[in-house]
Formats: sequence, C-alpha cells, structure tokens
Amino acid sequence: MKLLCILVAGLVAIGCGPDPAATSETTPIRVLSSNGVKGIIDDVRPEIERAIGRPLAIEFSTSVGLKAKIEQGAPFDVTILTPAIVDDLVKQGKIAADSPVNVARSGVGVGTREGAPRADVSTPEALKRALLDAKKVAFTAEGQSRATIDGAFERLGIAEAMRPKVMLLGPAGGPAAVAKGEADLTLTLVSEILPIAGVQLLGPLPAELQNYVSFAAGRGADAKEREGADALLRYISGPEFRSALERHGMESVE
Repeated sequence: MKLLCILVAGLVAIGCGPDPAATSETTPIRVLSSNGVKGIIDDVRPEIERAIGRPLAIEFSTSVGLKAKIEQGAPFDVTILTPAIVDDLVKQGKIAADSPVNVARSGVGVGTREGAPRADVSTPEALKRALLDAKKVAFTAEGQSRATIDGAFERLGIAEAMRPKVMLLGPAGGPAAVAKGEADLTLTLVSEILPIAGVQLLGPLPAELQNYVSFAAGRGADAKEREGADALLRYISGPEFRSALERHGMESVE
C-alpha cells in the first residue's frame, strides 16, 4: 500500500509539473538596448510582445556602457546598439555572426523646457545665438551624439565659450535636466527628446552640422532564448516597426 501511494504521488507530481511550452512562452527575452531607441520601444512594446508571443525584459543605457557590460559577460538574448559596436561584438564572438539587422537612425536635436520661449535653431547662426544665450546646456557624456555636438561647437567657433555652460551627464540625463529646470537646453538624439514629459523639441541641428546615429541589433552568441530572440529581430527590422519610426523622430535604415 505504501509503495502504491508513492507511485501515485510520483505520477501526480509529473502530471502537475510545468508545461515546457507554457514556460517558454512566459520566459522574457533579455534585451540590452541603447537609450536612442527607448522611446519607440516603450511605445510599441505591447505590440512587439503580442507579435512575438513573449515578454521583454529590457535594460536601457548608452551603447558604450552596454558594450562594456557585454564584454564583462552580462547575459542577453538581443542587444540594440550602434552598428560599429555590434560589428565589434560580432568579432569578439559575443553576438552571433548571422544575426545582425538594421533597426533605425536618428539625428541630433535641440530641446528646451515645455512652455519656455522657442529659440530658433534652424540655421547655424540661429543655433549659435541660442547656445550662447543659454546659461546651461546639458548632454550625455558618453552618448553617441557627443561627437556631433562637439563638432558643432567647433564649427560654430564657440567651443571655448561653451565650456562653462556645458553639463555632462549620465544616460538620458540631458532631457531630464531640462525637464527639472536645471538646464536651458539639451542636445541629444531627437528620439531621446520627444518621449520626455516637460521637454519640447526646438528642432534638429541644421543640415550643415547634422550627423545621424544608426542602430543595429543582434542575437547573443550564448542566447538562451534563441527562437524568441530571432522573432524580436524580425519584428524590429520589419515593416510594422518601421511604420512607427517617424513619430519618434527616427528613420528606417536599409
């Protein structure tokens, strides 16, 4: 009788165990993503999760910061970074060589606090006046837009004049500083300005000073959720995702 009870208990335990398929469908896809695409990912996240049938667990930061984490062994299924960094991580064996896809690109823009006077930034001279009139100008120290910003200061001949005005901050710090009234202007990717409450976009940098930052994505070489990772890569490089780019100040990259 005792042996029968043990066998019955064992069969019940097996029958009540987790369904492997159900477990797979609820296991999050781990994503390490640049702040440059945070606005659009947050906006369409429910659509992404419905389309791929999996939840997302996302960490946003700078591409440089995330590259360092990956090189140190941080686990991930998909990462969204700049193409040059993705290429380097492929060479290091951190990203599967057959997986990278183009995602989007964004230009650098100028933002100010919602309700503040709208300075003209449409020409190099107008932008120069707006920057020199500002008391504090905030942007991310390690952001992918940093080189474009420094280059614009040099080309406008105001690099020295801007030194005491500049606030170098951490990830997403520029728009946040403007929203809190700690800075008059922020310079960062347009896609990082539009989603922030309390901040308005004055416009992109003039064409003569503009550069675009592109984003690519790839599957981790050691991804535990390979099928879900590939489904995510297909979605963010596909037509449904591209249709949402414009309202976030972004463009598709062929």
